[in-house]
Amino acid sequence: MSDDFLTVPDVMGKLKVGRTAVYNLIRTKRLPSIKVGSSRRISLDGYRAYVASRLEFEEAA
Repeated sequence: MSDDFLTVPDVMGKLKVGRTAVYNLIRTKRLPSIKVGSSRRISLDGYRAYVASRLEFEEAA
């Protein structure tokens, strides 16, 4: 597992979506995260897996 983690604002910037969209992905467990204090962190591996799954889904459609 990678030691690199992204913040919610990092993911917002990478996906070009709002805060609510990122938290919805976390809430529905499509984007795995951990809680550190009062903040959420998304592993870089988890983010990459989510993007890869979305790309596969779009290619299959």
